[in-house]
Amino acid sequence: MKTQSPALSSERPIGNAKGFTQYLKSDLTSGFLVFLIALPLCLGIALASGFPAIAGIFTAIVGAFTATFLSNSELTIKGPAAGLIVIVAGCVESFGGDGALGGFSPVDMQAYRMALAVCSAAAVLQILFGLRKGGILGEFFPLSAVHGMLAAIGVIIIIKQIPVALGVEGRGEPLEMLKEMPHYFAHLNPEIALIGLVGLVIMFTWPLVQKKLTFLKVVPSPLIVLLVTVPIGMGFDLLHDHSYSFHGHRYEVGEKYLVTMPDRVFGMFDFVTLPDFSAFRGAHLVEAIKWTLMFFIIGTLESVLSAKAVDVIDPWKRKTNMDRDIMAVGAGNLVASLVGGLPMISEIVRSRANIDNGARTRYANMWHGFFLLVCVALIPTVLHRIPLAALASMLIFTGFRLAHPREFKHVYAIGPEQLLIFAATLIGVLATDLLIGIVIGIGVKIAIHLLNGVPVDSLFRTFLTVEEVDRESVRITPTKPAVFSNWISFRNKLVDAGLIQQKNVHLDLSACPFVDHSTMEKLHELEDDFQRSGLKLTLGGLEVHTPLSDHEHSARRRQSRPMRRITVFAPHALESEICQKFMDLGASGYTLTECRGRGKTGLSGQAVDGHPQYRIETIVTRPIAEPILDFLKEKADGPHRVTTCVEDVDVLKPGAF
Repeated sequence: MKTQSPALSSERPIGNAKGFTQYLKSDLTSGFLVFLIALPLCLGIALASGFPAIAGIFTAIVGAFTATFLSNSELTIKGPAAGLIVIVAGCVESFGGDGALGGFSPVDMQAYRMALAVCSAAAVLQILFGLRKGGILGEFFPLSAVHGMLAAIGVIIIIKQIPVALGVEGRGEPLEMLKEMPHYFAHLNPEIALIGLVGLVIMFTWPLVQKKLTFLKVVPSPLIVLLVTVPIGMGFDLLHDHSYSFHGHRYEVGEKYLVTMPDRVFGMFDFVTLPDFSAFRGAHLVEAIKWTLMFFIIGTLESVLSAKAVDVIDPWKRKTNMDRDIMAVGAGNLVASLVGGLPMISEIVRSRANIDNGARTRYANMWHGFFLLVCVALIPTVLHRIPLAALASMLIFTGFRLAHPREFKHVYAIGPEQLLIFAATLIGVLATDLLIGIVIGIGVKIAIHLLNGVPVDSLFRTFLTVEEVDRESVRITPTKPAVFSNWISFRNKLVDAGLIQQKNVHLDLSACPFVDHSTMEKLHELEDDFQRSGLKLTLGGLEVHTPLSDHEHSARRRQSRPMRRITVFAPHALESEICQKFMDLGASGYTLTECRGRGKTGLSGQAVDGHPQYRIETIVTRPIAEPILDFLKEKADGPHRVTTCVEDVDVLKPGAF
């Protein structure tokens, strides 16, 4: 189903009481279709995170009902996301748990409850951050480092979920598990691996089927996976523990390979779990603080970036108040953690589906949560039949999309230096953790800036001059580099002079020595913000910059070329000869000025008028300068006095000389 163009519906839908009734059909339909996508993903993300499967449903339900009324983001879907799996699973493991591996033991339950306490603390920080206008956070991080972090998360998800899809136990750090891959495949459980393989094939091929049979676009691939793999699991009788033989080997199967769900109607309330705040006491304190910061920083960053991405694809170009959205996410996270749910963010994949399915207002998010609530409350025994391997196949596909080779190609197209930042972040995350990995990426970015000649004092400071052109417009001229680390103050100046003062802004970059990729991309985003407000942000002066690649958002360095400026003071008798010789030897032009003056030998104790003479100036390349200087040396020894000055200069437009 295609999204409706603003041209077809010029009225901008608003999620108020009138919007609830006016767009009920569109929002209800989209909410149901998003529910079909969200159901298996919420279960899979929760299990991959080391939480009970139903925790993902709790989060989506809470997010649907809190964010709908607290945020003004009209089309984003709030819920658990693959991007936080690595953090949640790492937190659970740091408290001694291993999630659903081998069953949910008392130790796993304790680790789960401690992780809930950490989520609660991070949620409080998010609420305070939103109140303190912290939505600007998403503007700081360099984009290549963020994409590198997301790609690393994708790789980790794939590594962690392959053993689940094969029916074997696998745990440890990502690189350690990567070395164990041959062992996992050698000891796979054939029936479970078949379910995982079928799910994976469907996830990769169903989009191709939808391209050919467009009427199937409303049927999401996760739903097809469930419709196929649940009967296969029933055929293998996974509801009952038993063993079977295959090629001379015996394998055990049973309920441990199925999703654990309530065994009765409304049994979901038996799974409500309270946090254990002892995580913030004693030996666990340092770990708890570390993971709180991780949840807060990465969760907030991902949510802001996702909400910004949804604003871009919103057919009506509605603008999310990021501070309000962070508070809504924080409030949702606080409630979710107090009942046993995962942390949530603004989820881009489900939000994209929400738009494609024709949603108009934020009530589509509420309806998707409503259908999840009805499903888990009334038919939990049906959900219990979902094989874990099927959910693992969905997450492997999600991880592949995050770390798709297309991402590497896209980053390289922006510039080789961006690929270096991307790769450094990816490797850093795999070798250490998310926080250290993104710090490594930022460090590489700063190092590249320093190598490109960005002064240290310009990394976190902006040097801007603001000039009022007329009553409706201003000109802003940066005189030092514009890079990701000083973008926030740079942006604040543009927003204050333009959007707040309601004036058009001409940004003259001709004097800016260097503009990095993050700044270029964010400037284009800001152009859209100005346009939505009925104003203009125009970029000028880029013609004197050299892009580091052919990509429109590539970093740009101001053109400068070392040349030589030759200034000659000569009498009238030599003026024509010198000018002609300049042209004959390759100079593309010159400047001629009449003047008067005396040399040292012509001075006396009394002030007298100088002799009439000419000042002749040309700027040439070094090879052309050499024969010109040889000619002028000859003239200096002749009967007429000639004075010559030579300077090394940097020229912004070398093609003009």
